[in-house]
Amino acid sequence: MVRIGPAGWSYEDWKGIVYPPDMPRGFHALTYLAGFFDTVEVDSTFYRPPNWRHCASWLQKTAENPRFMFTMKLWQRFTHERGDWPSAVETRQVVDGMAPLVEAGKLGALLVQFPWSFKRTPENRTWLARIVETFADYSLAVEIRHASWDRPEMLDGLGQRKVAFCNIDQPVFNDSIGPSDHVTAPMAYVRFHGRNYDNWFRDDAKPYERYDYLYTRDELKPWIEKVEKIRKLAVEIYVITNNHYRGQAVVNAFELAAGLGKTEFVLPSHLVAAYPRLKDLGRA
Repeated sequence: MVRIGPAGWSYEDWKGIVYPPDMPRGFHALTYLAGFFDTVEVDSTFYRPPNWRHCASWLQKTAENPRFMFTMKLWQRFTHERGDWPSAVETRQVVDGMAPLVEAGKLGALLVQFPWSFKRTPENRTWLARIVETFADYSLAVEIRHASWDRPEMLDGLGQRKVAFCNIDQPVFNDSIGPSDHVTAPMAYVRFHGRNYDNWFRDDAKPYERYDYLYTRDELKPWIEKVEKIRKLAVEIYVITNNHYRGQAVVNAFELAAGLGKTEFVLPSHLVAAYPRLKDLGRA
């Protein structure tokens, strides 16, 4: 099973491109996306712990697609604020908040996303091990962006714990981890960040500027080959497009699905109007 979808769904700049220009009464973006994709990555839980009521609501809003699964980012308190170890109360906030998805069997992966500055040091190895131990009951994917982690012993350690290595596409600088097709668990994870080299490390870049990138189909071809290779080793794969600005993540998600063998498409007409290159994939 390969599930493909975008990271997040609450973007003002998607209106009129991904979402209808005049959203009808009762329109919900998540329900709309679940009509096209079998997964989305929850982005809001990176900034704050998951909310129980929100998670329960998301289940209802995606109920018409029985194949739909969520992935969720772990709260940045565990990955980016590495002073004191999070308290038991903070850990409980995460566990309790995502409980509706877990209990319904709809949380496909919990993504532990570290920044480029998280390098392979003894202290950071211990921190990562503690996260893996704390959330051992969940299907984990670990995203690390610094090349110091891309070592056989790191992959072996993840494999022993059945934790997925998150294969990523990002702007590659000297110490950035490059494209890979590692499989260290029954679940595999792939993320696309775009290749906006000019803004990736620019301090004053706005978030949307870093992820303002549209992959060409030629750029996607090597990744389609990687996913096909991963497919032979993993039971389930999540392919997430994070180049979200102006719906570019959705465009590339459709193109990845087509490259991986999907033949039946119904596309939003307004998306095709904004990105005419989609015309050859299916009907609007």
